Amino acid sequence: MQMRRKDKLMEENELEIVLKDTDYGILGTYGENDFPYAVPVNFVYKDNKIYLHGTNAKGHKNINLKKCPRVSFTVVRNSEIMPENFNTKFESVICFGNICIVEDEKEKILRLFLEKYSKNFIEKGVEYINKAIDNVCVYEIDILEKTGKIKQ
Repeated sequence: MQMRRKDKLMEENELEIVLKDTDYGILGTYGENDFPYAVPVNFVYKDNKIYLHGTNAKGHKNINLKKCPRVSFTVVRNSEIMPENFNTKFESVICFGNICIVEDEKEKILRLFLEKYSKNFIEKGVEYINKAIDNVCVYEIDILEKTGKIKQ
């Protein structure tokens, strides 16, 4: 998808930094009854892939992903309202891709979450992963397209 405002287009290296350093993103799926469904999630970005995790339960996300593997994923950081200018500063990235469930490297990917979100508690986190791994679902988004927008 082409961005309309080329003057706000983020450089590729900035885009990578935003994806690596942002704490959460919004996963957009094609929902039941043809309604879109978007849910905030923690994520890890590595090698042009986005990794998510959740339960094996049959919630909206899992039902939607079985119906249609095409997703969008959006992150926003450094947002600041500028009331005097009737505007907002921000950095955002939107990705489009296909999502699938990861089985063979599940533990390895969950360790990436520990490194990002709990780096001072790795040992305790590994114990937690080992106890919960049978009830966890790990997803991989293969990014087909991504664009970043920056408003200073």
